[in-house]
Amino acid sequence: MNQQSSFAARLLDGSLVLQIILGIIGGILLATFSSSAAQSVAFLGDLFVGALKAIAPILVFVLVAASIANQKKNAKTNMRPIIVLYLIGTFAAAVTAVVMSFLFPTTLVLVNAATGTTPPDGIAEVINTLLFKIVDNPVNALMTANYIGILAWSIGLGIALHHAGDITKHVFADISHGVSQIVRFIIRLAPIGIFGLVANTFAMTGFSAIAGYAQLLAVLLGSMLIIALVVNPLIVWYKIRRNPYPLVFTCLRESGVTAFFTRSSAANIPVNMTLCEKLKLHEDTYSVSIPLGATINMGGAAITITVLTLAAVNTLGIQVDILTAILLSIVAAVSACGASGVAGGSLLLIPLACSLFGISNDVAMQVVAVGFIIGVIQDSAETALNSSTDVVFTASACEAAERAQNQEQA
Repeated sequence: MNQQSSFAARLLDGSLVLQIILGIIGGILLATFSSSAAQSVAFLGDLFVGALKAIAPILVFVLVAASIANQKKNAKTNMRPIIVLYLIGTFAAAVTAVVMSFLFPTTLVLVNAATGTTPPDGIAEVINTLLFKIVDNPVNALMTANYIGILAWSIGLGIALHHAGDITKHVFADISHGVSQIVRFIIRLAPIGIFGLVANTFAMTGFSAIAGYAQLLAVLLGSMLIIALVVNPLIVWYKIRRNPYPLVFTCLRESGVTAFFTRSSAANIPVNMTLCEKLKLHEDTYSVSIPLGATINMGGAAITITVLTLAAVNTLGIQVDILTAILLSIVAAVSACGASGVAGGSLLLIPLACSLFGISNDVAMQVVAVGFIIGVIQDSAETALNSSTDVVFTASACEAAERAQNQEQA
């Protein structure tokens, strides 16, 4: 009996990635041998998605507001160029994801995907919808999961609280941490929810969904590799004017590998701090830029949001013009800055981008569920890109500032 209890405890405290893999395998096996039994456990997936739908609006509102409110004022650092690099890198990631999605269009297998969907006629209707969602009542925005309104109000509140007293900021930060704990608890239930989702999906649609997920993963990972090995090195070369790859590979090896397995930018902050010290960067700079980067430098999240949103758009047959694609890149980059520092945080922001195209929240949350199914690989790669890029951009900005200072002294 004690051995059984010990085994159960080890299983519950074990790797979430391994548990999700077991959930996927279990769902596939159940759907293979008993379609009726697989459909009977669909409620497990529904419960998991329902929990995500309940916590996601609160998470976005509290996390973004707390992050902005607690940014340090009057700090003597090189933060401005680093923040600029964060924003450029995140936007470039979103644009890369749009290009890859156009070159390799992907569709998803969704249930009742057309329900509640009103495709926009063009960019004018998208902008009109965007403006009215921004000025939505904040309480109504939270109740109806209007993520654009939530983001707008959270940014406004964060800017206002930025000038508040330390006690107020600490309270808001504690609330943010509390909500993040709830998210971590829900995500710990992901293996059970994914078991139900996978079993029901394969029972209803057969194994044709595997090909769609494989192509989706290929587009996601391909976009991330382009950012890590092409775009980021170009940005770094522009800043430091020397071969960027030694720095890029060092950060991928010593930060990216760890982040791949922790699947949390926040959890990888100590690793990045140690790496910055090893690279002999200025402590006053990296002590601020690394924690900030774990919140707002989210190129991988921007890719995930963009690719999955465009996959939903392709599934529903919605036409996307160039201006709308640019708007999506901006929204994905901005919303990625609000992505949680815990595993799966970016997936909860997909409904925000989907709402640009009139895609209902129910359908958007099905896309989120697909994201969790492929998240074993996607979220690990996303976190590795996000976290390693924090050090890449911090180091390049510090080196550029040091070079400029040496030139002035010479």
